[in-house]
Amino acid sequence: MSNKAMTDETVSDQTDFGFRAVPRADKKSLVREVFASVAPRYDLMNDLMSLGIHRVWKQIFVTQLDPRPRRRLLDLAGGTGDISFAWLGRGGGPAILSDINPAMLEVGRNRAVERGHVASLSFLVADAEALPIPSGSMDVVSMAFGLRNCTDKDAVLTEALRVLRPGGRFLCLEFSRLEIAALIPLYEAWSFQVLPRLGRVFAGDAESYQYLAESIRMFPDQQALAGMMRTAGFSRVAVRNLSGGIAAIHSGWKL
Repeated sequence: MSNKAMTDETVSDQTDFGFRAVPRADKKSLVREVFASVAPRYDLMNDLMSLGIHRVWKQIFVTQLDPRPRRRLLDLAGGTGDISFAWLGRGGGPAILSDINPAMLEVGRNRAVERGHVASLSFLVADAEALPIPSGSMDVVSMAFGLRNCTDKDAVLTEALRVLRPGGRFLCLEFSRLEIAALIPLYEAWSFQVLPRLGRVFAGDAESYQYLAESIRMFPDQQALAGMMRTAGFSRVAVRNLSGGIAAIHSGWKL
């Protein structure tokens, strides 16, 4: 085998876990450990990472999902259920709350019982890269703050397209690239100096918060993700920046 071939094989077998390169086969278990650690304090984690603004972003996101009684939602990486609950609370049809991490999903299940959403909500432990869901069976697929943690993001987009019916829509809310240059130094200091310390103080876990900050920087920017969605087969792909690009909503249709 040539040196070039060996290099290509090595590169293809690696992926990012924050700023570290790890074997592709190991990333899912590493991510699972992070979210098993933060699951009981997931809402706190989001509040710390966004100074609470994630709650506003999610309301905007759910508005774009356009909940309606006859529409079915698949909430990928739905974790503790924020998007599913908001969908149902605004009159959306039956929802599937799906996550690869049982610990996250268990928190979501307990919250669903407290909120009286069990009748309209199904729970599914599944890998978003290979969904056990029939093709063309969903009206809307959502993914909030989950895509950056997936190993094969292209596979996730392909699966989202597959399970949508023709005329269905995929929307992704994710941390993205801040586009206000003057704020970048402050944002960097918050992410890499303050956030891990807050994670240690409030959740007893600085390392998971360090990874989450790093994972944001490794995630494709707005235009790169839009290009990936078009390559996967989505039409009329659009991007809406939130808070100057700290987060963004990407949307695309199956036409």
